[in-house]
Amino acid sequence: MKHKMSYGKISYVNKPVSRILYGTASDLFKNGQDASELLDAMFDLGINTFDTARVYKGSEAALGKWMANRQNRDKVVILSKGGHPDPTGHKRISEEQIREDFKISSEELQTDYIDIYILHRDDPEVPVGEIVELFNAMHEEGKIGAFGGSNWTYQRIEEANAYAASYGLIPFTVSSPNYGLAVQVQDLWGGGCVSISGPEHSLDRNWYRDNKMAIFSYSSLGRGLFSGKMKAAETDHVEDYLDSFAIKGYASPENFERLARAEKLAYEKGLSVPQIALAYLHSSEMNTFSVIHSKSPERMQANIDALTISLTENERDWLDLVRSSL
Repeated sequence: MKHKMSYGKISYVNKPVSRILYGTASDLFKNGQDASELLDAMFDLGINTFDTARVYKGSEAALGKWMANRQNRDKVVILSKGGHPDPTGHKRISEEQIREDFKISSEELQTDYIDIYILHRDDPEVPVGEIVELFNAMHEEGKIGAFGGSNWTYQRIEEANAYAASYGLIPFTVSSPNYGLAVQVQDLWGGGCVSISGPEHSLDRNWYRDNKMAIFSYSSLGRGLFSGKMKAAETDHVEDYLDSFAIKGYASPENFERLARAEKLAYEKGLSVPQIALAYLHSSEMNTFSVIHSKSPERMQANIDALTISLTENERDWLDLVRSSL
């Protein structure tokens, strides 16, 4: 049975936000190719929220062209990111650099506002109050709705929101760390990638649960590890299924065991491996949204169906290697 998309509500975003965001960090978008047919298909499935970034080359332009041609900007929620380090690794978290990134993003997206705007990385040397003040100014100017950070620690977000509370300002209401069944064993891209996956990050997840902050999880399926294409018995040929970044970040004996357990549970429940992995993510007590890319409307429909699947705490612990048996 096909299920409809489910949506969440985020403060300072005046539209419902689909629980699955369509990710545009793929070659089709980065190379500036026409993605209209694919975007139409995803939008028809109920995905109204699209994840992009200034550093994703032609992705913002492809998304902007589609919205302009379809005249659907008022129905679309855009999440874009700025403040990514430059190619040398130099941090770019100043007002001048953030505003420059926003200006280019808004031109490429052909819109004067971005619904959800987040910093792609943090720079702990920049006083967090300066960032809160800047985002509040941009919100007041009508440029951004909700705002937050990607790859920010919860402690830094907590500091930002304490500052906002002290001065009567709008706080961070969203965060985009890595989260999913696959545990990130190495920083994929450098620059301070932050993950809240795995037993070792239970305190992080408790903080998100208690604060009810929206999480936009990237690499929700372990960058393909839980796509269903690779089997646990085939890990000797992992390079046939995963790219170099996925291998660096997620190819570990522990994650391969998680894959084997996901396969077993999927078989018992009559589901697919990606459905089990997404059910794991969305069965948590946190306010989760997942960023997913697929070229197949059929596979994306299966992902949407997974939003209705609940796993017990015991099942989730067993998948995450906390329990040795169900």
